[in-house]
Amino acid sequence: MDLRSPFVVSLIPLPRQEGSHMTWEEEFAAPGDMGVELIGVPEGSPVQVSLSLQSVSEGVWVSGQVHVNLSGHCSRCLRDLEEERTESIGELIFYPERKAAILDLGEDEDAEDLPVIVDDHIDLEPIIRDAIVLGLPFQPLCRPDCPGLCSECGEPWDNLPDDHTHEKLDPRFDALAALQDQLAGDSDGSDESADSDDETEAK
Repeated sequence: MDLRSPFVVSLIPLPRQEGSHMTWEEEFAAPGDMGVELIGVPEGSPVQVSLSLQSVSEGVWVSGQVHVNLSGHCSRCLRDLEEERTESIGELIFYPERKAAILDLGEDEDAEDLPVIVDDHIDLEPIIRDAIVLGLPFQPLCRPDCPGLCSECGEPWDNLPDDHTHEKLDPRFDALAALQDQLAGDSDGSDESADSDDETEAK
């Protein structure tokens, strides 16, 4: 744990007695990779965190809210998206001895991944990251009824007239059209050859 990280909170001011609590409010720059493929928190943008930390028998209960700005693209029309998002946080950070006891019991298969207090400090980055990322849509939309893009020209339907259409040719005629072009080319070549022969005979 890097104690210089803005995500790290010292618990030294928080008594271990159950029911004791402290507040923690901070604003810092967002790290990279806080998002999904099409939408996320821009790196360096402000992350505002307002938390309450309360001592309980197993560790420290962390609750509160995190507020961020999101940037991304609509999954249908690729229009730029900008919005604000506030997510709730609720996570129990275990005392080392409590986590060790759970591991010894072997009743929780995921106990190894439980967050733990390290030298009276808590790293909030994975908690904040999960609160934001898990709430993001994998297919964000500019609006629920976004019509997307025209499959022929790739323009957003919102930018096209209501009568926008494209001429659709039956693909079964593609080979026939190609043969017709070839025959036309051969015919032009034959005419040029005939003209050349006539000029030779005239000489």
